[in-house]
Amino acid sequence: MTNMAHSTVEKALAVNLDPLRYGTFAEIGAGQEVVRWFFQAGGAAGTIAKSISAYDMKVSDAVYGECRRYVSRERLEAMLDLEQGLNRQRLAEPRGSTTGFFTFADTVSARNYHGTNNCHAWLGLVFQHEPHADDSRLTLHVRLLDDTNAEQQHALGVVGVNLIYAAFNHADDPRQLLKSLSDNLSPGRIEIDLVDARGPAFADVDNRILSLHLVELGLTGAALFTADGTVVQSAEVLRKRPLLLQRGRFRPITHVNVDLLNSANATFCASPSVDPGSVVPIMEMSMHDLALDDEVCVADFISRAEVVATTGCTVMISDFREYHRLARFLVSQTNQPIGLAMGLETFARLFDESFYEDLDGGLLESFGRLFRNQLRLLVYPLLDSATGRLRTLDDLQLPTGHQHLLEFLRERGRVHAIKDVAEEHLNIHSPDVLAMIRTGDERWVECVPDAVAARIVEKRLFGYQR
Repeated sequence: MTNMAHSTVEKALAVNLDPLRYGTFAEIGAGQEVVRWFFQAGGAAGTIAKSISAYDMKVSDAVYGECRRYVSRERLEAMLDLEQGLNRQRLAEPRGSTTGFFTFADTVSARNYHGTNNCHAWLGLVFQHEPHADDSRLTLHVRLLDDTNAEQQHALGVVGVNLIYAAFNHADDPRQLLKSLSDNLSPGRIEIDLVDARGPAFADVDNRILSLHLVELGLTGAALFTADGTVVQSAEVLRKRPLLLQRGRFRPITHVNVDLLNSANATFCASPSVDPGSVVPIMEMSMHDLALDDEVCVADFISRAEVVATTGCTVMISDFREYHRLARFLVSQTNQPIGLAMGLETFARLFDESFYEDLDGGLLESFGRLFRNQLRLLVYPLLDSATGRLRTLDDLQLPTGHQHLLEFLRERGRVHAIKDVAEEHLNIHSPDVLAMIRTGDERWVECVPDAVAARIVEKRLFGYQR
């Protein structure tokens, strides 16, 4: 397709008129909202080999096999695999030399009658970008935010058409692909918190960069991927688990970052309410820290992601500049304890009332939002550059009213001092290490873990030159 379509009907018609495309639509929940657009656009006989809706659970299990949850990535993958396999089996001989077969599938939980369910959907497309090609795959997780079932059905149909059109037209332009997913939908109707692209059509696409763009474009507040770069939906990793998060720039990861997380974990797990074996450690980068001169440098982001990966932690990208917004997201993901690990200077800045002028209740409202459920702050000491003395939470002196608030929070177990730290690393500062890497000062190697040094050298990160 060379003519770029815009409206949802135009996109569906453009796909219908493309002689390369032929395949199956399989939809569970909320009706057959995606395929309906292709039937209504005209020319569907040239595109749709089959449309199926195995809505009943027993019927769905009989067709696709049993699974733990019906609105899940597991069910979506089973649908895509089975239907695309049938396309290849049944259609390869009569038209395989001229056709790129595809399967679109979705499994959806739209708003129920009582409005008590979690409204979300998994959508995916498996397709051959050219005849005889291996399959490529594009997967989305979408939150449906409209108030009514009918509105959510409409949004689902539009997103499904956008996904199919984007995969066929923008596979070589990841940012445009993501931007187009919300075409013809007003802001606030959906949230897309996962996009996973793989296969020959997306050979040059890095899913970590897709996650970055999701947040940058405002399609979601937070996106996650594992240490090996696998993108994950937040509930897959965080649900019902204790969470320990460190926010930072990580340019690069130093001994201090690692010690902060390890010592914070020891403090966090000392609580009888925390199961040490279940804690999910998270390294979080906010868009505020990722943006350089108001723009995100993708190469710089990849350097940070690569060194964070050496820690084995889950990586989170968010647009939650304020800690109370970060807390709101984390509390929505788990009912287990949450620990936010931070340095003493960062903690002290939380008491700066100028940060909360947009809140009617100012500092107190912010703290009320921050300390939700079982969330606690874990505060790491610093080395005073002027005196050479270790400064801990016990040494922090705030204005009188703020000091009383701090003492109250400590008494309630919401703020904890991190102890037993590696003091020999406290004079390491990431900006100094970054400067040494870029100027060829080999002393930087002593400031970072061996795995980080090896990754920087191997992949020429942060401007490193041998």
